[in-house]
Amino acid sequence: MRRKDILELKKRLKKDDCTFTKMCGCYVNGEKHTILKFRESFINLDEDEYFKYLEIAKKVLSGTIGNNILELNFPPNEDLINEKQVSLMQLKKSQLKDDALLDDFYKSIIDTYDYTGNFLILVFHDAYDVIAKTKDNIKIDESEEVYEYVLCAICPVSLSESGLRYFEEENKIKARIRNWVVDAPINGFVFPAFIDRSSDVNSIMYYTKNAKDTHPELMETALGCYSKQTATIQKETFQSIIKNSFSTDEKKADKIFIEIQENLNTMIDEHNDMYDDTDCEPISLSNKAIQNLLIESGVSEEIITKIEKSYVENFGDDLPLAESLIDAKTLKANEQRKKEEYLLKQVAILQNRLDEVKQETAVDNETQLSTEIDDDNVVLEETLETNLEEVQDANSEDNKVTPHYDVILQVNPEKIPQIKSQIINGQKCIVIPINENEQTTVNGLDDFI
Repeated sequence: MRRKDILELKKRLKKDDCTFTKMCGCYVNGEKHTILKFRESFINLDEDEYFKYLEIAKKVLSGTIGNNILELNFPPNEDLINEKQVSLMQLKKSQLKDDALLDDFYKSIIDTYDYTGNFLILVFHDAYDVIAKTKDNIKIDESEEVYEYVLCAICPVSLSESGLRYFEEENKIKARIRNWVVDAPINGFVFPAFIDRSSDVNSIMYYTKNAKDTHPELMETALGCYSKQTATIQKETFQSIIKNSFSTDEKKADKIFIEIQENLNTMIDEHNDMYDDTDCEPISLSNKAIQNLLIESGVSEEIITKIEKSYVENFGDDLPLAESLIDAKTLKANEQRKKEEYLLKQVAILQNRLDEVKQETAVDNETQLSTEIDDDNVVLEETLETNLEEVQDANSEDNKVTPHYDVILQVNPEKIPQIKSQIINGQKCIVIPINENEQTTVNGLDDFI
């Protein structure tokens, strides 16, 4: 089943391209009693109704293949006739005009469907004239085949929310009347499946809105097909198998699960690199593939045996695709963790390098400072020696030039001619005349005379 096949059908569900012939419905209440059955020519619907029903039909062809849209297969048995498959073939050929076939179909869903509440079963009939295309995807103006199919949508019917509204006739605001409203479909199918632009009566395209609540009872009992798990359910089941195999050692289980996810992702990348075609066959994880994956991920032999057993019990022959088991969130979180660890290592390396540089700089500074101090000491010593020599030389010169005197006179120059030497009382004296207006000082003593 390919995405482009589904899109080809969905694109036709427009006003000018839609070729639905009939539409039938059965409204069922919470006690599984039929309240209403109806049949309409689709082209004769009022415009508002036409587009509302068209939107419901489109939803059955929406979502992701493997999660919202599953390819269901009828059990291959040439000896036995699959009654459900035959009933669906008859329903398609009747173009929804046979009430008995419709009643049987409604009953098979009503009796089987595990749903609490009211719901509406809608069935559409269509005949699509498939135009041939070249390998370059260019349409050729000739029919390849007429693909006739029925599309079924199962829609919940719920009460609208309570509230107030304006009543124009009474010019009042009052409580509005709660109505039963048809919601978007939560399950549905297309039979036969449209695969490689052709009808495949051995398959059904099954729709589920909730990938975790697929209603396998519809697949098996109402449609007579093998039930199939969505990618979401397979992923969660696989994760539980791995982690439960390690009992209480959660840290080891988480570590191994991440390792398996990385190896699984690498396997897919290598497979895609081998094939340029985007429609290449995806990888199915056989028991042997799982074994190799676990060995590569470092799982012990004892745990491998335990996982393999649980894998077979949960998946059986419905082998999951490798890409369905990829946990994108886990891989993204692990990638982020690796980046953070790498950055922390780089920071540690840079910090160590910075410490080394600081130590080297400190040693260099200490050596340089020591050298500078030594140089300064030498200069200081030389300077001191020089100064000492100069002082000594100066003292030596002073001793030679300036002899020791007991009396030293300092007078105004005009007094010098008045100084005389006399012998008084047998003692040699220096006589200096002093006028009344002249001041004298001897060794700092004023008015000594």
